[in-house]
Amino acid sequence: MEVVLAALLIRADQVVSVEQLITEMWGGTQPRRATAALYVYVSQLRKLLAGRTGTPGPIVTRAPGYVLRTGSDELDLHEFQRLVRDGRENMRRDAHEPASRAFEAALGLWRGPALSELREGPIINGFAMWLDEVRLECHEMLVETNLRLGRHREMVSLLHELIRDHPLHEAFYRQLMLALYRSERRADALAVYQSARSALNRELGLEPGRHLRELQRSILAAADVLDIRPAV
Repeated sequence: MEVVLAALLIRADQVVSVEQLITEMWGGTQPRRATAALYVYVSQLRKLLAGRTGTPGPIVTRAPGYVLRTGSDELDLHEFQRLVRDGRENMRRDAHEPASRAFEAALGLWRGPALSELREGPIINGFAMWLDEVRLECHEMLVETNLRLGRHREMVSLLHELIRDHPLHEAFYRQLMLALYRSERRADALAVYQSARSALNRELGLEPGRHLRELQRSILAAADVLDIRPAV
C-alpha cells in the first residue's frame, strides 16, 4: 500500500495508470490477481485518507487509473523545490545571505534518504534518484554561498561529512580545499587534493578534473585570486 501511495504522491495531480501501479508494486513478477489486489490497496488508501469526516478523499478514479489531488502547499516536496528556486535566484543576484537561509531551510526539510525502502519500481526509483541529485546540488550551493560570505571555518566539518557520504563528488573536495586554505590551513588543503586523487584513482582509475588541478596549483602558488573578499 505504501508503494501505491508513494507513486500517486510523486505523480500528484496526474493520472497514474493501473498498469503503471502494478509494475511499481510487483515489477516483472506480478501475481495472477494483481489488478484485484491493486483495487484493494486503493480502497484502503481511500478510507485512510478520507479520515473521519466522511468527505471524499483525494484519490480520484480517472481512466486509465487514478489521480491523487493535492494542494500546492500540502507536500514538503513543493516547499523544498520553492526554497531551492529562491536560493538559486538569490545567488544569481549575489544576495548570498538570503540564499544561504533558503538552502538551509530546504535541507532542513529532509529526514533521511528519500523513499529508501520503496525504490523498486520505475516511478519511485527515478524520482528518488532525481531528488537525491537536487539535494546534492542544494548542499553544494549552500557551501558555495557560505564561502562567499566568508564562513570558511564553519564549512569545514560539513564538507568532511559530505565527502564521507559522496567520496567521488569532486566539487566537495574543491570547496573543502578552498575553505581550508582560507582558514590558514594550506597543508591540510593540499592533503585533501591527494585524498581526492587517491579516491578517484582507486575507484574509477581517473585523475582529478581540471578545476581541482588548477586549485591545487593556485594553493601551491598562494595565488591572490584565492583571497576573495566576503560578499555582503
